[in-house]
Amino acid sequence: MSIAIAETVIARDEPTRLLTLTQPGATGPSRVASRHPSISVVIPTLNEAQNLPYVLERLPAMVSQVIIVDGHSTDGTVAAALLCRPDSTIVMQTGKGKGNALTCGFRASTGDITVMLDADGSTDPTEIPRFVAALTNGYDFAKGTRFVTGGGSTDITPLRRFGNWGLTSLVNRIWHVRYSDLCYGYNAFWTSCLPPVAESNGFEIETLMNIRLALANTNVIEVPSIEAARREGSSNLRVGRDGTRVLRTIFAEWLRPS
Repeated sequence: MSIAIAETVIARDEPTRLLTLTQPGATGPSRVASRHPSISVVIPTLNEAQNLPYVLERLPAMVSQVIIVDGHSTDGTVAAALLCRPDSTIVMQTGKGKGNALTCGFRASTGDITVMLDADGSTDPTEIPRFVAALTNGYDFAKGTRFVTGGGSTDITPLRRFGNWGLTSLVNRIWHVRYSDLCYGYNAFWTSCLPPVAESNGFEIETLMNIRLALANTNVIEVPSIEAARREGSSNLRVGRDGTRVLRTIFAEWLRPS
């Protein structure tokens, strides 16, 4: 499995832009030739009416499909989405949890490229072009990372940082990869390259996805990303509960017959 890092530069007066790619991989010629792919963005929501307009208003013009996957919100999330983006595709979640919501959204994606974006404002929609640039330069999966030059977080706690480091190190050791950030949910990929993750219901979906990318020898590039704090409301993430789910997922995949 090839993992590269996208080098970036950040200036005060311009958005972050992709400069160079290292160790470009070989992909099908149709992907590399597609310099203007259609792009679908999947946004899981649960009572995010206050945050969603901020996210939707910052989507770049290159996005052709916005998929709102709603977990039966009670605060008018769907109405807020349609007010900002009347062309949004609304998908009602079939189960519970972030993993299930993303899976529902992936099924509705019609774009050449699918982007995973959070509804709380923590992942910056203006970074989407750098993920797309990585994919159109020959990679199958562009994986966001907060822990390389050009990335960062104003939200992660010391406990979460330590837990992420430990889980990342474990996955790297078992599957002989070099991920720098296992548990970050900002990713983009050629829709045809999505590994099977339908059995994942919670926040462990990113871990399952990353492990199965390694098993499939997928060509991955890490893209620096800056995570902001949630704008309004409280997160559904619970460090102990969700960290345990991630650890269980790692061991289940390790023990799963090949």
